[in-house]
Parts: sequence; C-alpha cells; structure tokens
Amino acid sequence: MTPTTAVKPLAGWRVLVPRGGKWGDGVAAAVRGYGGVPVIAPLINFASTEDPTTLANALHELQDGQFAWLVVTSATTVDVLVSQRVKVPDATRIAAVGETTAAALQVAGYRVDFVPTSDNSARGLVKEWPDSGIRGRVLIPQSDIAEPTLVAGLSRLGFEVEFVAAYRTVGVPAAEPVKADVASGRIRAILVTSGSVARQVSEQLAPLPEQTVVACIGPRTAFDTRAAGLPVHVIAEERSVDSLLSALVEYAEDE
Repeated sequence: MTPTTAVKPLAGWRVLVPRGGKWGDGVAAAVRGYGGVPVIAPLINFASTEDPTTLANALHELQDGQFAWLVVTSATTVDVLVSQRVKVPDATRIAAVGETTAAALQVAGYRVDFVPTSDNSARGLVKEWPDSGIRGRVLIPQSDIAEPTLVAGLSRLGFEVEFVAAYRTVGVPAAEPVKADVASGRIRAILVTSGSVARQVSEQLAPLPEQTVVACIGPRTAFDTRAAGLPVHVIAEERSVDSLLSALVEYAEDE
C-alpha cells in the first residue's frame, strides 16, 4: 500500500485516520508514503456482544454443520471467530463481503468460497451471490448496529437467514486537540470508513470547516455520510484503503 512514484501529492495535508490498532497504523503508513501527515484519532471501537449466550449457541450450531453458509462482513468478525476458536466444517461455505475481509479470513486459517468482484458491499454480495440452486441456513455474525441488507437480500433468495450480534460498535470520544485541529481547519482531510464513523464525525466534529475534505470508502459509506449531515468530496470506487487513498490523491492533484 505505497505510491508507485516519488511524487508526494499529499504533502502538507494532515489526514484524520478514524480507527486505531493495526488497521490505523497501516493506513497512517500509507498516508505518510504519499507525503501526508496522519492523525490517528479512533472514533469507534468494538466491544463484546451484550448477548454472549446467543452468539455461543449460533457458533455451536455453525461448528455442528447446521449452516450451509457463513457470511463474514468484517475483520472484526474474524477476530471473534478466532477468539472463540471456531472451526468451520468443510461442508459449510464461507462468503466474504470484500477482499480485505477475505484476506483476514485467510490469514486466520479459514478458506473463502465466494467474494463479490465488482461491489465489495452487502448489496454487491447479494447481487453477485452464486446461484448453485442449493438453499439452506445462512449465519451472519455482524455488529449489533449492522443494517439488515444482507438478511433481507438473502432471505429474498430463499435462504433461512440467521443474524447474530458478534460484537458491539461503540463511539470513542475524540481528544480535545483533535477537535481543535478539525475546527481550525488544520486537518485537511477526514477518512470516513463506515456509517458508524460518519455518525461520530457528525456528532463530535461538525460543523466542519469548508476546506475540509471528506473522503468516503465507497458509495454506501458516502450515502451514510450524507445522511449524517456531512458533505462528501471523495468517493472510492472500491471498498478498500488503497482505493480510498488513491481517490484522495487524485482529488489533491486536481486542486
């Protein structure tokens, strides 16, 4: 995730990275590679589900071979599967919402049977779902605030779909210096990687200065960002960090 030329198109740009951990460190390194100054300011975090019994029961049924498909929509869900030492039976197929999630599954030792190619989103996954003619139960472990797109879409395809809250998405208060930097315009761009992040930006940092560039990781996140009352200046074509930063770089070069 590094630029291919010596050009530093984000030189002088302070870019807010809204998540921490390994993900945040990786994005920060990429921003530096383009000459920008990353400001890691986690606005969301993940916590254990409030209903661990229901989750444990669903994962037990998964390991028992009672599901035809397991659908995974985030690396956080992969972390849950690993922490619970879940072994997916060979007969159960695994779908990943995008390449990033697929990579997380593979690193954790899980195979991946299906990844949408043109749209790494819940809608894209439903639209490109392989028509094998086989129907059955589908398990979808997601955030407690996940939208019902997958459940509704796969139900329409004839599956018996079970959603279970694998974790909670919680807001994290931004540090006061970060709030001050955003308000003053010192933060030149904000990366928005989910509707949850968009809502936290709106609640904690709005109104944004007119010159602040809001960059969204795909059309669905852009929709959620506008719904949160924020402007959208950059939309990545694909739901990946590479695509997001490439779109931001293109915007910066056109200024």
